[in-house]
Amino acid sequence: MKHIASRLTPTKEEGGDRIMVMTYETPCGDLMLGSYGDRLCLCDWQVERHRMRVADRLRRMLHAEFESGLSPVVETAIRELDEYFAGERREFDVPLMWSGTGFQCRVWDALLSIPYGKTISYGEMARMLGRATAVRAVANANGANSISIFAPCHRVIGANGTLTGYGGGLDAKQWLLRLEGAI
Repeated sequence: MKHIASRLTPTKEEGGDRIMVMTYETPCGDLMLGSYGDRLCLCDWQVERHRMRVADRLRRMLHAEFESGLSPVVETAIRELDEYFAGERREFDVPLMWSGTGFQCRVWDALLSIPYGKTISYGEMARMLGRATAVRAVANANGANSISIFAPCHRVIGANGTLTGYGGGLDAKQWLLRLEGAI
């Protein structure tokens, strides 16, 4: 994949003191998009029951406050999401920034390797990370993903093939997997 994921923090001169955010309407729910410096750090479902935890984690880890507005990175994310929802894009190019623990970042990096239109189970993901017994930890890290769709946690399903837990709700997860032809 072409994603560039980073845990580096831009300087204040690069816009590192604020997270530029705006709402993006999708066919299956609203997302909050956010950029920090020159990378996307937020693509979070607005129905997400833990969204304030995500927002607080970003503020704390990035030492930044939210500011409404459009940035070049968010403009790119919008264009790529428009293409994705139109069925014209399967991979994303917008640079990403993780804000989480080392383990969470490893899980989110692994999400980038799940191909469009494919699914894997939480157990398969744990084995892929060399932590076969860490299924719950992998599931929790997926639940903490603050860059939905770009880091495709919707492609991770239960061991028996069921759709389980998703920040946008199971209807949105099913919608995305149908769009991708995975179900």
